[in-house]
Amino acid sequence: MDQSTGDHFQKLCEIVARLRAPGGCPWDREQTHESLLPALIEEAYEVAGAVRTKDNSNFREELGDLLLLIVMHAEIARETGRFNIDNVLGDVTEKLIRRHPHVFGKSDVRDSGAVLKQWESIKRGEKTGKHYLDDLPAALPALMRAQKAQSKAARVNFDWIAVGDVAAKVDEELGEVKQAIASQDGQAVENEIGDLLFAVVNLARKCKLDAESALQTATDKFVARFNRLEDELRGRGKRLGDVDLAELDAIWDEIKEVTKDGSRMTNE
Repeated sequence: MDQSTGDHFQKLCEIVARLRAPGGCPWDREQTHESLLPALIEEAYEVAGAVRTKDNSNFREELGDLLLLIVMHAEIARETGRFNIDNVLGDVTEKLIRRHPHVFGKSDVRDSGAVLKQWESIKRGEKTGKHYLDDLPAALPALMRAQKAQSKAARVNFDWIAVGDVAAKVDEELGEVKQAIASQDGQAVENEIGDLLFAVVNLARKCKLDAESALQTATDKFVARFNRLEDELRGRGKRLGDVDLAELDAIWDEIKEVTKDGSRMTNE
């Protein structure tokens, strides 16, 4: 990091402190850790969106917005004497060095799988007296939380060996969903669908896919095709809601044939 980077970061911290100080911005001065949480989560998702669209300009902007909120949280903590941004930077720097002994120490692990297991081993040593999954963030979206729980368990050897075994588990869970539906037990249906979703996430993980991204892609594909369906109806002088399912299905099947290659799906 060159001097200008440090200067820019210092200036950002000074601006945030000025906005929060007496005579600063009324809105900024009213903010708390709790009031900023929705924006923090939203900005993280906007960063993810910029990554997926490969929009470098937007990515750069969204990273800045996320960084601003991090500095805001640190400034609020400083004002109440809890910690400051230097503590945050110091802690994460020390943690990175401590958990990368293969870079900064004498460990000889090299492949990414061994590195992750080493990371988890060091982390467990730092947090004695706690359960292994206690630090699994409760606020994560359900798919992300499920995959993170499964990935962490896998790092301590609690994992399926073969992808086929996970696929079989998905089939098993789907069968249990069908049985629950037949029983007309609403709570059982909810429980079994939850188990099915968990198994599908596990299958995605075992296939080295991110379940959240896979579902986002599938949803984007559905939206693009549904938009085409709506456009086709308009071309026929019809509207959504006024057409029966049979006609909608016929149009949908036509659209699927045209858009099987995801790269060709547009909202022309």
